[in-house]
Amino acid sequence: MGDELLTECVGWAASVILLATLIRQIVKQAQAEHPETLSTWLFVGQAAASILFVIYSALVGNTIFVITNSCLLLTALAGQWVSRRKRRRATSAGN
Repeated sequence: MGDELLTECVGWAASVILLATLIRQIVKQAQAEHPETLSTWLFVGQAAASILFVIYSALVGNTIFVITNSCLLLTALAGQWVSRRKRRRATSAGN
């Protein structure tokens, strides 16, 4: 039981670190002055990979990865929303 708990803790710690990093990146990009610094393809790729990883994680029965990859999908969607909003504002300001 001790090894299993340690394994679970390592998995959750990795998930928290990864999600915190991605959330910080989205915040940084939202505050960026130039919308072209926001990569749409990064978020599209992240969303596609996250969907596939959620399916894979569910198929192998790994709860940590199901939750983590679901959260990663949400960060991809949030990043895309930020990107589109910034581009629209930049276009409106340029008109």
